[in-house]
Amino acid sequence: MKIYNTLTRRKEEFVPLEEGKVRMYVCGPTVYNLIHIGNARPMIVFDTVRRYLEHKGYQVNYVSNFTDVDDKIIKKAIEEGVSAQEISERYIAECKKDMEGMNILPATTHPKATEEIDGMIQMIQTLIEKDYAYAAEDGTVYFRVKNFKEYGKLSHKNLDDLQSGFRSLKVSGEDQKEDALDFVLWKPKKEGEPYWESPWCEGRPGWHIECSVMSKKYLGEQIDIHAGGEDLIFPHHENEIAQSECCNGKIFAKYWMHNAFLNIDNKKMSKSLGNFRTVREISQQYDLQVLRFFMLSAHYRSPLNFSADLMESSKNALDRILEAAGRLRDKKEAEPKRVSPEEEKLLEEAQGYVVKFEDAMDDDFNTADAIAAIFELVKFSNTHVKEESSGAFASGLLSILEELCGIMGIITEKKEEILDQEIEDLIAERQAARKAKNFARADEIREELLKKGIILKDTREGVKWQRA
Repeated sequence: MKIYNTLTRRKEEFVPLEEGKVRMYVCGPTVYNLIHIGNARPMIVFDTVRRYLEHKGYQVNYVSNFTDVDDKIIKKAIEEGVSAQEISERYIAECKKDMEGMNILPATTHPKATEEIDGMIQMIQTLIEKDYAYAAEDGTVYFRVKNFKEYGKLSHKNLDDLQSGFRSLKVSGEDQKEDALDFVLWKPKKEGEPYWESPWCEGRPGWHIECSVMSKKYLGEQIDIHAGGEDLIFPHHENEIAQSECCNGKIFAKYWMHNAFLNIDNKKMSKSLGNFRTVREISQQYDLQVLRFFMLSAHYRSPLNFSADLMESSKNALDRILEAAGRLRDKKEAEPKRVSPEEEKLLEEAQGYVVKFEDAMDDDFNTADAIAAIFELVKFSNTHVKEESSGAFASGLLSILEELCGIMGIITEKKEEILDQEIEDLIAERQAARKAKNFARADEIREELLKKGIILKDTREGVKWQRA
């Protein structure tokens, strides 16, 4: 199995630090709002990597954090007049709902930054003692970049170029830094912000130190795979390497994996462009399995463009898989016959699609080619399962299909749950029927929704609905 390592810029044979075990850290979201589809891509991609590693027999210790103290969280808390903790806890719960909808397995550990402050203070103290960090007069602690000679090795940036670039920028607080490149490990509190006691001042940690500490606590000083979006390569992951390797005196992570950006209708997603899409919004139009399928339809290192057309195409493609699985399930239950010698040969032939699938995944987790192998299996199944076929033959093909889809995190049983948009469309149709005095159709729609667990209430403000 080969993984493209951002550190070396080439594919490398995967050899874990400890035989049969994988230690994997994936940077999680900052929880100040509902997660957007840009957050969803690394979640889905690296969940699939984890599932495949487990399929290969590895025991995976998978850690993904929640950044629950941050300027954006504090800003939101001030706007709403509540505590930062209330904001972060609310959006951690909402994030977990969306992750469940995308069929993302819970991490072995989901640490929160605010629960690991003691470890951060300890690591900062060690860095100061080793001359890799220093405290300024106001209590801000900075990492001393010039003392880590390998700084820039992940992002492949030259230290001199970085320094000249930074000199041309006015960086706030730069006057108390020894060097423009030095970054914050601990910062003093501002009025109304959450803070913790430390040897330097009442304050809170810098963002980069959080991941170094959580990774060390739950995975050890050295890990196999560190992953995240390519926007994290510099400075976040570069700074993590500097902190961890200077503190522990060891190589931090063996393999660095980064997924490429996600665009919306060929434009970068941003609030200013009004094309910012949350996972929750997508869930009102599509089953989130469609979003998962869409994300895996391209190689994780390729830029991915999100559009309504591509989502429709993904929905139709996923339906083909689900329909094939449904036909096999029906045949398996209806036909008790045993496998014939001819069917035995066909089942052996079908194993070839498992080999194709694994070859694709072994080549830097090429999910696009792996899905192509699933479609070949679907075509094979549709061609060879006939009226006279045995239930055991259908069952054998179904188990292969379910195994491969399971690695992709694709659930092969169709959900009957009605989507928010479908509900709104039916309510609009019911309103039109009532206006046209077609009360029979209006009643039919009410009953249809009721059977699907949707209760309608006619109020002065209009029709309200809720799930039973």
